[in-house]
This record gives sequence, C-alpha cells and structure tokens, in this order.
Amino acid sequence: MARRTKEDSEITRQRIVAAARQTFLRRGMTGTTLEHVASAANVTRGAIYWHFANKKALFDAMRAEVSLPMIDRTDMAQLDAGRNDPLACIEKFLNETVDAVANCAEIRQTFEIMAFKCEYVDEFEGELQGHCEKALEIAGSLTSVYRRARRLKQLRADLTPATAALETVAFLMGLMRLWLLDRQGSVIRPKAAALIRAHVNGRRG
Repeated sequence: MARRTKEDSEITRQRIVAAARQTFLRRGMTGTTLEHVASAANVTRGAIYWHFANKKALFDAMRAEVSLPMIDRTDMAQLDAGRNDPLACIEKFLNETVDAVANCAEIRQTFEIMAFKCEYVDEFEGELQGHCEKALEIAGSLTSVYRRARRLKQLRADLTPATAALETVAFLMGLMRLWLLDRQGSVIRPKAAALIRAHVNGRRG
C-alpha cells in the first residue's frame, strides 16, 4: 500500500509540473498563481503545497524535467570530433542545438517560457547569472575550436578566435529566439540550417 501511495504521489507531482508548464506558457510567470496550476492539474491547492513550497519551486521542478541545450547541457565532445574541419563541427553543433528544441515539445515550451514568459526579478534573478555563465562557457569552448581553425588557416584573417566565438554565441541566442517566435514556421524555422551555414561560411578564410 505504501508503494502504491508513493507511486500515486509521484504521478500527481508529474501532472502538476506538466500543468504548470502549460499554464506558465499561456499566462506567463507573473500572471500565473498556484490556484491556476491547481485548476489546470485538477488537484487541490493543498496538493500543490504538498509537493512545492512556492511558485519558484514549481518553476525549478519544471526546469528539471528537461535538459536544455545551451543551458543545462552542451555536447562539447562533438566540437572536438572534427580535427580536420573545425568549422564543420561548429555548424553541426549549431544545427543539433536547434534540432533539440525542434524535436521535443517540452524543451521547446520551456525555452519559450524562459525567453518570453518570465520576469527575472526577485527570486528569479539568479537564473540570469546562470544563463550568462553558460554563454561564457560555450564561448570558451568555441574559442578553442576557432583556434584550431586558425591553425589550419580556415578562419578569416581579420577575425580573432575569441571574437568569432562571441559572434557565434550571439548568433545562436538570437536565432533561437527568432525560431521560437516563428510559430507558423514560415520565416525562420525552414531556413535555420541555411542561416547556420551562412554564418559558419562567413567565418571561413
């Protein structure tokens, strides 16, 4: 019986988290109350508080449900794979980052909440520092790849590896935001691979 109760509790928790994601997406973080989430999950407000102390704890649980590219994980191993053509590795890395968002609804919705539905103030302010640190980490890894490209005379002579890396991080973050905004898939989404190719080719010497 205890095992069954534990399983039921976990099912309820998962339902609450799923309802929270949809409610955050529809109402935004500021406009969402725990009562809204309880209604969407078809549970009592007490059930919410049994699992989560507050809205931030619920947000953190939603974030933990998915592993977000660029923020929670970045497959740097693939950037080291192509020693003979480092820029091709960067192109593959960028395409796979977009594909990870395109192919998983939960990842896509979580990214949209974080990009457009969340005000980073008060208890959420620390999230921004984490995003900044991750962006710098990615830039550092890309700098190493661009250095290899420079040694192989593949990088444009007027670009330093560090500048090229920061440009690529800025390009990727901007591309992801525009990709999310293009819900009809008529402007950015079908051209993402071509835009990535053009960006990388623009680095080549």
